[in-house]
Formats: sequence, structure tokens, C-alpha cells
Amino acid sequence: MDGEQELFYPHVAAFVEDRLIYLYTRRLGQQFIWCPEWYRHAEALSRLDSIWRAWEHLRLDPATGMSVWWRDHADPHMMALLDPDGPFAACRNNTHTDYPIPPLPVQEPPSGLFFDQRQPSVGG
Repeated sequence: MDGEQELFYPHVAAFVEDRLIYLYTRRLGQQFIWCPEWYRHAEALSRLDSIWRAWEHLRLDPATGMSVWWRDHADPHMMALLDPDGPFAACRNNTHTDYPIPPLPVQEPPSGLFFDQRQPSVGG
């Protein structure tokens, strides 16, 4: 956005409740899963916030803004969210079985494998 543009929605929840749920209607069940408590899922909250922020920016482009929003933001994020194995996988029939789902397992990498990207490189 050039300069400071005023937001149309005050926050992501207002965007989801007023716009997104009407734009993205799907038959929920085996193929698509949605959680009414989407804000309880970190991945969903982050993806939906990203969709909202992109919409706020691209709504101001009268030429291809909404097309770009659908293609590059809404569709990829919503397909990931609605996927039966996505963040709402444990949310069927308005219940949260195995909730919260544990994070992905990780092992600490060997010492020295990574360096602090915030520090200027030594030796150029």
C-alpha cells in the first residue's frame, strides 16, 4: 500500500465474519473441513490474517486487485485450511478431538550449522 491507507475492517475476525464466509461457501463434510472456532488454531489464524491483509491491500487496485487476491492469496490459503488433513482435521461435527494437535516434531540441529541472519556477515 502506498502511504497509510485506512483499513476497511478493524481486524481479521470482522473480515472473516462479514466477508470471507460469504465469499467462500463450501459443502462441509468429507472434502472440506471448517472450524467455527478458527481463531483457536494458530495456523488458521495466521493464514486468515494474511488473507485479510492481502484483501485490504488489493481491494484498492481497481484493475486486477481482486483477481490477484483470489489467485495468489484466498485460494491457496483456503484450500490448505479446508483440507481434510489441514488445521481443522480434528474439528468435525463441532467437536475438537485430539485438540490441540501437537506441533510437528523437531530435533535441534548440530551446533554451527546455522548462523544468526540478523548479524552482518563476517568476511563479506
